[in-house]
Amino acid sequence: MESSPPPSKLGREGLIDRAEFVRVIVQSLHSLGYAGAASLLESESGVLYQSPELTTLRSQILDGRWDDSVATVGSMGLPPPALAAASFVALRELFMERLGSGDDRSALEVLRRRIAPLEVERSRVRELAVAVVDRGRRLEGDRRLEVLAEMEGLLSPEIRVPERRLERLVEAAVEFQRVSCVYHNVPGPISLYADHCCGPDLIPCETKQILNKHENEVWFVQFSNNGAYLASSSRDCTAIIWMLEDNGTMSMKHTLRGHRKPVSFVAWSPDDTMLLTCGNGEVVKLWDVETGMCKHTFCEAGGPIVTSCSWFPDSQKFMCGSCDPENCIYKWDLQGNKLEAWRGDRMPKVSDLSVTPDGDCLISICSDTEIRIFNFNTRTERVISEEHPIRSHALSGDGQFFIVNLTNQEIHLWDVNGNWKEPSRYKGHMQEKYVIRSCFGGLDCMFIASGSENSQIYIWSRQSCELIKVLSGHTMTVNCVSWNPLRPDILASASDDRTIRIWHASRRITKGVDA
Repeated sequence: MESSPPPSKLGREGLIDRAEFVRVIVQSLHSLGYAGAASLLESESGVLYQSPELTTLRSQILDGRWDDSVATVGSMGLPPPALAAASFVALRELFMERLGSGDDRSALEVLRRRIAPLEVERSRVRELAVAVVDRGRRLEGDRRLEVLAEMEGLLSPEIRVPERRLERLVEAAVEFQRVSCVYHNVPGPISLYADHCCGPDLIPCETKQILNKHENEVWFVQFSNNGAYLASSSRDCTAIIWMLEDNGTMSMKHTLRGHRKPVSFVAWSPDDTMLLTCGNGEVVKLWDVETGMCKHTFCEAGGPIVTSCSWFPDSQKFMCGSCDPENCIYKWDLQGNKLEAWRGDRMPKVSDLSVTPDGDCLISICSDTEIRIFNFNTRTERVISEEHPIRSHALSGDGQFFIVNLTNQEIHLWDVNGNWKEPSRYKGHMQEKYVIRSCFGGLDCMFIASGSENSQIYIWSRQSCELIKVLSGHTMTVNCVSWNPLRPDILASASDDRTIRIWHASRRITKGVDA
């Protein structure tokens, strides 16, 4: 009894063409070095990896039969732009070889009658005309392998399967599963043996520790860039540097005293050796992280009121934004020298700012509803206008994205390069009256976290904008959150209830270890 032929379509939904599937498998076997297995699969399946036209074309190119190559390319049914480009490659080699052999008349005939009429970039034709002066060269051996690779790159996938096609398909499927996993927070490769799905136990949602050393509302909290420290600032006019212990708890390292008014903002230097502190109606102070000593005080009494600070990547300069008594942006060095200043009647009020990690751009929140992105290299500025007042913003760790908190109880995500026309939107938290600072966090900054005026913490998937966690524990407004950059399982929150909460995932994660 004869066996029935194999089905032409594969997969649960019948979406995979059997012949195409076999061809990409054969190619993958060749790329892995299993030529024997590839030949056996071709033989048993009856599916040829290389189309007859491609086999013929390869032989013609390696033998230098350029006229035959042009004819073969013409029979492949290529779209006009690809046909012109492929014909140009073959005729270019014919032209150069004839020129190199001293047959100038024949070479010029190829150039004028066969190459010039092709719909290709005119600069490519002019380059060949210049070659007449250089007398050309013979092109053989390895050069013809280069021409073959160039020609194959112009052919359609049906004629020549793109390199490593199966690997790219599998990689795209794995990436799709990673992006689709709203709880994905684990470093390392994703297995091919099962569909990928992380659980909520990878998100920091359990209170590990409550820090209560501040004597008034805690307004700001931020982990250091290396994840080893946490800085907090408070209405009690102090800032505290905390140290992360091996067991994931925090211990107090220094209390920074010297401010006479509430401290609302801190900024770690990129090398984590220094900390800037400032506040509403306060000076800017520079602290040594190791000793806890004040190294310098900027903006003495009577100077501008600084609302925020941000470092340049060399840890030697920083920017400050001010809105009273004059609107201005300053650039300082560590010795207190003003290196640059933007001020004047046309300068808007600056409520928040940051420098991108590469030092190329300054992002500032101006006039309540404007986001200004200034490029230091090109000296150009781009403006994004929001409909509602902006209370704060935060940059992603790679400097590619930023979020803004709005008074209409939305958080908007924008790209720094300006490729998006509309932002991604995150909703669910409460923010109408106060400054609440949100953050990126988790593995590859795949989450957005925010405090709220209803004493809770909200966590969204950055990709899907889906609200995935709401954390309860604080008893008053949560003003600020910070996600540890090297421990994706740790989150810190600061509240008007005078406490800082350290949240852990039920399963520990580090940048390379899932414990």
